[in-house]
Amino acid sequence: MAQIAAPLSRQAVLAAELPRYSARRLTNNIASLILLALTVLSVLFLVLIVGFVLVRGISTIFPTVDGHLTFNTDYFTQSGAAPGQTNADGTPYAGGVLNGIIGTLEMLAFGAILAVPIGLGTAIYLSEYSVGQLGEIVRFVVNLLAGLPSVLVGLFIWALLIHGINGDGSGILGYSGLAGGLSLAIIIIPIVASSVESILMLVPSELREAGYALGLPKWRVILRIVLPTVGGGVATGILLSLARAAGETAPLILTVGGANQFVNTDLLQPMSAMTLQIYNYATSAFKTQQDQAWGNALVLVALIAMFSAAVRLITSRKQYDN
Repeated sequence: MAQIAAPLSRQAVLAAELPRYSARRLTNNIASLILLALTVLSVLFLVLIVGFVLVRGISTIFPTVDGHLTFNTDYFTQSGAAPGQTNADGTPYAGGVLNGIIGTLEMLAFGAILAVPIGLGTAIYLSEYSVGQLGEIVRFVVNLLAGLPSVLVGLFIWALLIHGINGDGSGILGYSGLAGGLSLAIIIIPIVASSVESILMLVPSELREAGYALGLPKWRVILRIVLPTVGGGVATGILLSLARAAGETAPLILTVGGANQFVNTDLLQPMSAMTLQIYNYATSAFKTQQDQAWGNALVLVALIAMFSAAVRLITSRKQYDN
């Protein structure tokens, strides 16, 4: 008669599993340390960049006069300085950033008004309606457009609307804020489409089915259930695209005619932008304008940070109210 083996004691089971448990724990600790090191490294780069911009740019906004720290109001109320421009006493004229701020906000607003509805509609189509090969083609085109270098976008707008596709200067637009806004719109569209599509895919299908069970049509389910559920994520995706567009320089060099040193609100005329001022001032031979480039960089970082904080505040309150 076969004998039945006695069950192992708990101590014996633990002793047998101890080597495997120790190996898994060591692997987990090593992976955690690697991820922590990579996280610290990425944050360190951000801190170094922002800190360096802050150290170099703070003296432009808060200069020291007669040993006292002052606020340079002219920096935000005056237009930029032309190369070699001097004050009445012969000292270099520092100028301000007002024309760059207005130009950036105006072109960004125009690009957002044009691009956000297109990108949002594309994301909704890919997430809720697309089936078969057509959806894959649209998704491929969106991803391809998102990966294009921004200078190619500027070159396309320059060739199509400014220089003319025949290369004879027969474009329908000259260097203008409108051409710059169009280039920013092309950059915004694929970022909004891809990011919002990923967010919409996170909505549980049960929520959609509940709306259908109540007799709601699909378009109303999308507008009344799907989008409000991930409203904060959609706003974050749009913000990401606007922040990316606000920091673009290459397409604006080719489209807006960045030599304009005056405040201009006419989109059909050459216009300045903060990124263009940073580029022009940083490559200038004048120390005053080189310092101004760091101040402009600090203002640009601050504007994007405040915009991000405002959107997060609005979306967090909306989620809390719901």
